[in-house]
Amino acid sequence: MRRLAGALALTLSLGGCTGFAYISKTYVALTPQVVTIGCKDPYEVYDQRQSRSMLVVSNTLREVTGCSVGAAFAQRDPADTRVERFRLAARTYLDETVREDCKIVGERVFSDLQTEFRYTCAGPIEPRGTTVPRLPGRFNPGLGPR
Repeated sequence: MRRLAGALALTLSLGGCTGFAYISKTYVALTPQVVTIGCKDPYEVYDQRQSRSMLVVSNTLREVTGCSVGAAFAQRDPADTRVERFRLAARTYLDETVREDCKIVGERVFSDLQTEFRYTCAGPIEPRGTTVPRLPGRFNPGLGPR
């Protein structure tokens, strides 16, 4: 029984490390943009445009307290609405960065605070270094104005 518990703990910890290593390698060099949903509920989005993937990040306080994001989420536990809110943040981000034609085709939950979304678009992938639209008038949470 102890061996099984030890193996399970090792597997879970390595899985966390693998996710952390992947996120660090894929998204750490990117500047996040902030998208808001509902009652000005901000989510940081790290968009890896060349691989057509994005990491949507929330914060612990928001995930514990939640926010009444319209009638769809009213009177519901924040844990119960997490998946819907992250999907809404990802879709809103694509729409606000003038990629309404893009479709979300997959998602990978790393933690209650981080979900990666994969998307496809009709247009070609932009070459590295292409200037891309920034969301106007947004702030990075905790970092103050840009």
